[in-house]
Amino acid sequence: MTKQDFALRLAKLRVEKGVSARDMSLSMGQNPGYINNIESGKSMPSLSGLFYICEYLGISEQEFFDIKNTNPIKTRELLSEIDRLDEEQIEFLLTIIRNLK
Repeated sequence: MTKQDFALRLAKLRVEKGVSARDMSLSMGQNPGYINNIESGKSMPSLSGLFYICEYLGISEQEFFDIKNTNPIKTRELLSEIDRLDEEQIEFLLTIIRNLK
């Protein structure tokens, strides 16, 4: 993942969460321009900064870097709901999903 890819991924996930770069920065205990500087490519977070970013977004580091997963927050929510289904309901859901393609 390039620096630009990282910045775009962060911006996309932040917007999906519905929070401004400034509010996210302040909520993480950083200066108001912290996230904006990352998203504009001026800086990169430290490793601990990445952990805080992922924690704030409610995703794992693996989910952050999995660019094929375009919406890791919804994916996690969906998987959580699937865990509550019985075998018959899961098969029914699979049939629906297969027919959506």
